[in-house]
Amino acid sequence: CSPPTVRIVHSGHACNVEEERHAERVYTIREGETLELTCLVTGHPRPQIRWTKTAGSVSDRFQDSSVFNETLHITKIQRHQGGRYYCKAENGLGSPAIKSIRVDVYFLDDPVVTVHQSVGEAKEQFYYERTVFLRCMANSNPPVRYSWHRGRDVLSQGSDKGVEIYEPFFTQGETKILKLKNLRPQDYANYSCIASVRNVCGISDRNIVFKLTNKTVSPSIKLLVEDPIVVNPGQTVSLVCITTGGEPKPTLSWVSSSDSLPEKSVVKGGTLTLPAITSDEAGVYSCVATNNVGNPAKKSTTIVVRAMKKGRFWITPDPYHNDDNIQIGREVKISCQVEATPPEELTFGWLKNGRALRSSERMVITQTDPDTSPGTTNLDIIDLKFTDFGTYTCVAALKGGGIPEISIDVNISSTTVPPNLTVPRGKSPLVVREGDTVELECLVSGKPKPIILWSRADKEAPMPDGTLQVESYDGVLRIVNVSREMTGSYRCQTSQFNGFNVKPREAVVELIVQYPPTVEPVSLEMRQGLGRPVAMNCRVLRAHPSRVLRYEWRLGNRLLHAGHFDQSDETEYTVKSLNREGWGEYTCDIINEAGAGRCTFLVTGKAYPPEFYYDTYSPLWQNRPRVYGFKLQWTQMNPNAVDRIVAYRLGIRQMGQQRWWEQEITVEGTITKGELITHNLTELIKPEAYEVRLTPITRFGEGDSTIRIITYSAPVNPHLREFHCSFEEEPICMFTQDKNDDFDWTRHSAATRDTKYTPNTGPSGDRSGSKQGFYMYIETSRPRKEGEVARLVSPFFNVAPKNPYGITNPPAYCFGFFFHMYGKHIGTLNALLRQKGQAATEGPTWSLSGNQGDHWKQAKVSIHPTASFQVVLEGIRGPGIEGDIAIDDVTLEEGECRDLPAVSEWLYV
Repeated sequence: CSPPTVRIVHSGHACNVEEERHAERVYTIREGETLELTCLVTGHPRPQIRWTKTAGSVSDRFQDSSVFNETLHITKIQRHQGGRYYCKAENGLGSPAIKSIRVDVYFLDDPVVTVHQSVGEAKEQFYYERTVFLRCMANSNPPVRYSWHRGRDVLSQGSDKGVEIYEPFFTQGETKILKLKNLRPQDYANYSCIASVRNVCGISDRNIVFKLTNKTVSPSIKLLVEDPIVVNPGQTVSLVCITTGGEPKPTLSWVSSSDSLPEKSVVKGGTLTLPAITSDEAGVYSCVATNNVGNPAKKSTTIVVRAMKKGRFWITPDPYHNDDNIQIGREVKISCQVEATPPEELTFGWLKNGRALRSSERMVITQTDPDTSPGTTNLDIIDLKFTDFGTYTCVAALKGGGIPEISIDVNISSTTVPPNLTVPRGKSPLVVREGDTVELECLVSGKPKPIILWSRADKEAPMPDGTLQVESYDGVLRIVNVSREMTGSYRCQTSQFNGFNVKPREAVVELIVQYPPTVEPVSLEMRQGLGRPVAMNCRVLRAHPSRVLRYEWRLGNRLLHAGHFDQSDETEYTVKSLNREGWGEYTCDIINEAGAGRCTFLVTGKAYPPEFYYDTYSPLWQNRPRVYGFKLQWTQMNPNAVDRIVAYRLGIRQMGQQRWWEQEITVEGTITKGELITHNLTELIKPEAYEVRLTPITRFGEGDSTIRIITYSAPVNPHLREFHCSFEEEPICMFTQDKNDDFDWTRHSAATRDTKYTPNTGPSGDRSGSKQGFYMYIETSRPRKEGEVARLVSPFFNVAPKNPYGITNPPAYCFGFFFHMYGKHIGTLNALLRQKGQAATEGPTWSLSGNQGDHWKQAKVSIHPTASFQVVLEGIRGPGIEGDIAIDDVTLEEGECRDLPAVSEWLYV
C-alpha cells in the first residue's frame, strides 16, 4: 500500500503556463476556449479524486463545487470561472495529496465612452467656460491600456494645451479620462479610444469612436401617460415614452420595480405593452434613456390594478354591558371589512332584508378610519328593537367598476348568540400511529359560527403546513401523514371574523403520536470464515411507547431467540462457530404497540474485492506488431477476513463487445495483506481497449468483483522487461534500416532460401532450428565490397527516471541476441548504443570478428544509458562472399546481465 501523490497536467487551449512563480502555477486561457486539467495520481489502493474550486464569491458555485473524476473539462470557459482549482486525492493512507493551479481567464470587452461637461460661470465677467470630459472604460483581464486619438492624431499628455489626459487616482487604472478645457472649435471632432491588452492570448485591440459636436447633449424624455394608471385586471396597458432631446440619439429601455419585466410584456421602441395585466404585474415602471452623455434620463409611472378580496364581518355586542349576548334595548354593531386596491375607490352600501338602508339616528352607518382599520364599514343599531331582527347585507364595490361586487350577509335574531367551544368526548388525548391521517376536532356552537384558528399550545412552533395559525371553518384540523414531531398540545380558538367580536373562546387537544422502534444497524454485512465466531448487536435508539419492548432473532424464517427488554436498550446474538448453514440473513425485530424496527445482518463468507494496482511501471509491452501484452497487478482487500482465497476468476472482454472470456488463476498458499499479485495478459489486439474483471474465490464461492479498463497507448518503447524480437513478422518489431549505411540487413527463413545461395556460410535454420522460422542476415555476395556496413536500428527505448530531476544513477539494461558467424570470409559484428541528444562517439559495447563455426551462439552485454536510447547491430563485410552474418532473438531486459557467456565459451544451442 502507498499513500497518494498527485500532479496536475493541462491539455486544453492554454496561452501560457507559468510553472514557477513563487511556487505557484498559473494557467492562462482566453475566454471562450476549452479548459482541460488532468489530475495524475499514484497510490494504492487507487485514490479517490476530487476537483474543487475556491472563488471570490459564495454564489460562484463550481458545478456543486466538485467534480469526481480525473479530468476537469470546461468548454467555452467564462471569466467568472477563473480562480484556483484544487485536485485532492485520498485513499485513506497518510494525508490526502493536494495540488492546485490558478486559472487566469483573459478577455477584453468593447470599450465604452461616456461624456460629461461642467459649465463654470466667472464672476463679474460675462462668459461661460465649458469643460468636457470623455471617459473611456473597458472590462478586461489583464489590466487594459488606453490611448486616445482625435481624428488620426494621437493625443498624449502635453501634445495640446487644451487637452489633459489622466487616470483618476481612485479607479486604479480602470479608466482613462480626456479633459477638453474651455471647449474650442477644433475640439469638435471624432475621438477614438483604443483599449489594448498588448495582444496577450492573441486578443486584439478594441476601439470605439465618439463624435463630439456643438449639438452633443444628454438625453431628455417625456412619458405620454398619467401617473398613476388605474386599470382593471385583463386590460392591455401601453406605456409610451418619447425622447425630447439628446445627441447622439438616445436608446430607450424599460425597467420595473420587480427587477424584471413581466414575461409576456412587449417592448417596441419606446412603447411598453402589458397584455391582459394581472395584480402581480402592478408596480412602478420606468423609462430610461441613455446616450453615454451626462446622466441617463429616467421617468416613472405607477400601474395600479383594481382588486377586492377577503370579505369578512363581525358582531360587537353593547360595549357598556359585560354580557356578550345581544339583547333588546341595547346597542349592537355590525362591522364589515374588504381588502381593496386602490383603497380610495372602495365604496360600501348596506341593505336590510334586501332593501337599501340609509344612515339615521338609530341606524348609524360609518366608515372606519383607514389608518386604523382600512376598508371597514360599521352599522351601529343604537336601541335594538324586535323589528330590527333580519338579514343585513354590506355590499362593497370599486368606483371605477369592472370588478364584481362583494356581498356579506349577517343575520341578527333572537338565536344570534356568541360562540362556545368544546372538545368532543374521547377526542383528547388522541393516540395515533406515525404515518396515519388524524383529525383534531373542536365543536363550535353559537350563531353565526365563527372561523376557528388552530395553533400549537405547548411551544412556539409552526403548524404541520409551516404556518403559525391554520383557519378552519368547521372546527376540524386534518393532518395527513402525521409524524412523531407533531406530538403535543393544539389550541383551537374562535376568531372575531364571521362571528362575535368578543373575548376568544378556546380549548386544547392533546395529540400523542406512537411510532415503532428506530434501531441500528438497519443493515450490516458481516463477512467471516468458517469455524469462526460472529456476534450481532441490535440497539434501540427511539420508540414510543418505549416501555413495552420485546425482540425476536431469526435466520431466514426460523426463530432463533426471543425475549423482553429490562433495563437494557440492546440485544446480542452470537454464532459461536460459523458453519455453512450459518451463512444467510439474520434479522432482529424490536417490537412495541406501534410496530417493529428491524436490524438486518447478512452473514457471508464472501471475499472482499481485489484492488487493482495502477502504478505499475510501464505495464504495457509489444513484441509483435498486431498484439500487445499488459502486466496486471493487484492486492487483496482484507485477505484474512474470510477463508483463504484459492483462486481468482479473470474475465476479459473487448470494449463494445458482449462476450466475456474467462479463466481461473489458482493461488498457492495464503495471500498476505498488501501482497502484490501479478498476472500477464497477452494476445491483446492493438489498439483495442479491454474491460478486465477479477473475482476472488473461497470455499464460500465467489467474492466481490473489481473491474478496470485497460487502454492501449502506443509504447514509445516496447516494454523493456519483456522486449523480445524473433523477426517472425514483417514489421520486425519496429527495427529500422539505417539510412547512412552501405546496404541493408535481410529478413530470411531457410524454407524460402534461394537454391543459388552461397555454400559454406550462413545458418540452415533460425535460432530454434526451425526451417520456417525467420532471422536477419547480411548477404555478402557481389556487388558487396570488403568493409561495407549494414546497420539495423532498434526503436527508441525510454529510460524511467527514479526521481523527477534527472537521472543520477543510470539504470542498467541487459541487451542480448543470438548470432551465427560461419564462413571463411566472416567480417565483424558490432553492438552499439545510441543515446538521444548525444554524439555517437563511443565505440561498440560488444564486438566479434571472424569465423565462429556453424552454430547459433548467444551474446549478452550490460548497458547504462542516461537518456532515451536505441541499440544498433552493425554487420561489416569481410574479404569475400563466404561471410554471411545472421542474428535472431534480440532481447532487452531491466537490470544487469546475469550468467554472461564467456567469449571463449559461447553458448551452443
